[in-house]
Amino acid sequence: MFIVLLIGTFLIMEVVAWSAHKYLMHGFLWNLHEDHHTKNPNSFFEKNDYFFVIFAVPGMVFILLGTIFSIPYTLPIGLGITIYGIAYFFVHEIFIHQRFKAFRNTNIKYFKAIRRAHKVHHKHLKKEDGECFGMLWVPLKYFSENK
Repeated sequence: MFIVLLIGTFLIMEVVAWSAHKYLMHGFLWNLHEDHHTKNPNSFFEKNDYFFVIFAVPGMVFILLGTIFSIPYTLPIGLGITIYGIAYFFVHEIFIHQRFKAFRNTNIKYFKAIRRAHKVHHKHLKKEDGECFGMLWVPLKYFSENK
């Protein structure tokens, strides 16, 4: 049951991330997310980085509830949230946006598709008319070399 909850939570986090990105970040929290679409080349940090903290809190709370208070099912849920956050960091911050110069070139179709979809998302500099709000799930059309 532990592994099922951990993997299930990880998978559900893609839906949570997509929804939060589309409806919160491109909605009333646009003031925190906007600088991610209009990057200041002179600054390593963005206001958008606050979302790292916002999304880390539930994972930490669930882990603490499971470890300190032994509340059933909370530890695997917290770990699933946290592992998704780690995956997000590596894929979005390191691979896509090159915040740390590493892992740029790849011949893996899945990673090329992620990069294409994210590039389409960032072509919109305003909060309206966005597309491709997910991170790990990529629509099939982005696997085509023509995109």
